[in-house]
Amino acid sequence: MRCEIRQWVVRGLASALQAMAAALLLFGPALAQQAPELEALAQRWVRDAVEASQGTMNAPLRMEISVGKLDSRLKLAPCGNIEAYLPTASRLWGSTRVGLRCVDGMSRWNVTLPVTVNAYGKAWVIRDQVLSGTPLNAANAVEAEVNWAQEAASVLADPAMWVGQVATRTLHTGQTLRAGMVKPAQAFQAGSSVRVVAQGTGFQISSEAQALSAGVVGQQARVRMENGRVTSGLVLDARTVRIEL
Repeated sequence: MRCEIRQWVVRGLASALQAMAAALLLFGPALAQQAPELEALAQRWVRDAVEASQGTMNAPLRMEISVGKLDSRLKLAPCGNIEAYLPTASRLWGSTRVGLRCVDGMSRWNVTLPVTVNAYGKAWVIRDQVLSGTPLNAANAVEAEVNWAQEAASVLADPAMWVGQVATRTLHTGQTLRAGMVKPAQAFQAGSSVRVVAQGTGFQISSEAQALSAGVVGQQARVRMENGRVTSGLVLDARTVRIEL
């Protein structure tokens, strides 16, 4: 009886091994073909996502998309539904990664591919070196085609976003003007005498005051009125603060 059981077990193992070998022969070619299909899927997904994002841009951009290769050693199980996605904390532009995950298959898997998205368009670049703390004017930059996706910081495409602003650090020839490179100029210092204005329907009043904080155009500053009252208002220019009644 024991001999028969051993023979039955051996025959069962042999059948299982034969079935596994047949499965490898059946799915081997399919798995080999899967990498190009996945790379093509990632390419289409990134292209569609980039095209959708261009609707939010205020400038025409020429996009270039390059999707890398999957590791040739990967053996991924067949999947009925593969979902592409942008991994958390990843950005769509520049050097990034796109994820592919199986959401309908016997074996769930998740892989990522390297992706490079370049976006070429007109922007403003520094003509000559500008020292930190120097106000910029229109002559400090020239228009040129640059890769908007080269850095994470957004491009300051509109001159109104940087003309009259102060360089936050030394800017070098050829640098693209981006967010964080300039800041609003200080209009006055704490302790300065300023004029406070308040406007209502059909009237406007003004009074002298002392600045209790530095004033930056477009931002709030604290002032002390002639009667001793302390309030905050919006800095309009180098001499004027507007308060709400």
